[in-house]
Amino acid sequence: MRKRNSIIALAVLITLFFVQTLPGYAQSLSFEVTTQNVVLFVNPDGSISLDYTITFSNRPGAAVIDIVDIGMPNSNYSLNSISAEIDGNPVDLIRPSEYVSPGIEIHLGANAVQPGSQGSLHVYVGVVERALGKSTLEEAEEYASIVFTPNYFDGDFVRGSTNMTVSLVLPAGMQPEEPRYHTPSNNWPGAEEPQSRFDDQGRVVYTWNAADASSSSVYEFGASFPIRLVPATVVVATETPNLRFVDFESLLACLCPAAFTIMILGVPILGAVSARKRRLQYLPPKIAVEGHGIKRGLTAVEAGILMEQPLDKIMTMVLFSILKKGAAVVKTKEPLELEIVNPVPESLQTYEVSFLNAFKEKNAKARQNKIQDVIVALVKSVSEKMKGFSRKESIEYYRSIMEKAWQQVIAAETPEIKSDVYEQVMDWTLLDRGWEDRTRDAFETTGPVRVPTWWWRYDPVIRSSGGGFAQASAPSGIPAAGQGGLTLPKLPGSDFAASMAKGVQDFSSSVVGNLTSFTEGITNKTNPPPKTSSYSGRGSGGGGCACAC
Repeated sequence: MRKRNSIIALAVLITLFFVQTLPGYAQSLSFEVTTQNVVLFVNPDGSISLDYTITFSNRPGAAVIDIVDIGMPNSNYSLNSISAEIDGNPVDLIRPSEYVSPGIEIHLGANAVQPGSQGSLHVYVGVVERALGKSTLEEAEEYASIVFTPNYFDGDFVRGSTNMTVSLVLPAGMQPEEPRYHTPSNNWPGAEEPQSRFDDQGRVVYTWNAADASSSSVYEFGASFPIRLVPATVVVATETPNLRFVDFESLLACLCPAAFTIMILGVPILGAVSARKRRLQYLPPKIAVEGHGIKRGLTAVEAGILMEQPLDKIMTMVLFSILKKGAAVVKTKEPLELEIVNPVPESLQTYEVSFLNAFKEKNAKARQNKIQDVIVALVKSVSEKMKGFSRKESIEYYRSIMEKAWQQVIAAETPEIKSDVYEQVMDWTLLDRGWEDRTRDAFETTGPVRVPTWWWRYDPVIRSSGGGFAQASAPSGIPAAGQGGLTLPKLPGSDFAASMAKGVQDFSSSVVGNLTSFTEGITNKTNPPPKTSSYSGRGSGGGGCACAC
């Protein structure tokens, strides 16, 4: 047996063999796993894909980590579907492991992790077949299930705690009440109940996290879903006992290649999951349950929520409405800071008052959290207002208002009248997902556009060129529109459209930050899959003998 320095990911089935075979070698390794993120995808064809990230720190004086062994769930994996990289550098050699069966070995070559250094290894396994089992969950239809154990390492090698995140992504096509998650194994230090949501492909995602997990402990996660979502022929066996309740001799007695014990023993992917951009749906499913008739009386912002407009546009609409009502002035755009009238005008909507209160928070992260709370409350408010009404009919109604607004703008005979009409209906035109192009088209042939009379509250540059405007008196020092001898500028239609669009972009970059993460934080509260009860019977793949031999 050749000697080498590597991290060996030990499956339950081979732990004793390895420790007994290489006692001296095991003592030469010493490392910490600082973070570990694991994602398992159940594909429509019934195969699974594995997306991993792990960051490990090799201790000073320890052996060089030059080869990593990764155990596979079973022998039905495609070697050609596996790729890996270390700190962004592709790995050239991946082959079946000499020590872990079934498993692979990844040769780090010139990018081996030296003593005292850190490294992040990316491994993607595209295809593993025969990994699903038939659940005994008592439902009106049959369920398939999977139980998953993330990678873990021998306690002789690893030190310290690990920030571990585990996600299971189930096939698309389920109603919100259909998926089930299994309670993690008893020693899991994080919450038993996962965060749950739908992604942009309609797939349920269950995510567990623990900041103080142990990378040498065996944790177990699982989920069940209607068997109709995958070909029935790929569900290879009936449900098996939980790994926690199976003795080691029973495990050794069941080593057939088709055993679908989901032992994920690898070094996962660096940053691959976070790079996936998802447009998340933040409306709760119940709002889509069709009632009868149109819900009239929504504001343009509430109609935008109903249409599920991007949240950076929703919040810009709120900001513009507040400025239009004279409740605040933008002091700086980057970062976005507001000077707020005290007391605020009585004409403000509840969500507008909450929005202004959020901007009183000076800490950027705390402000962002409060703005998320504003949107969550707004979504819930719209949901309540829509009870008993048809969402489909209501959306069509507000789209017709939007189209009529555009028609009024286009029908205006002069640039001055067009500008006045546009100012009056601008909040409704913003509901158009092609708003920037239509604004440009509406004004590009009619001459310069006068910006809205309240635009000085949004643009500090206009105020700075307004003579004595900045010194005009008003509550909290904010002047009323038209005071101070301000001359509002005129812009070509294309420039005005670009300026408006930049308002949305500025809000997103200055206040929201990463729009996907911001929206996801809201979706987790407004549109997660329903909280399911713990399911004590584990689905297939959780351990024991589950063979289709």
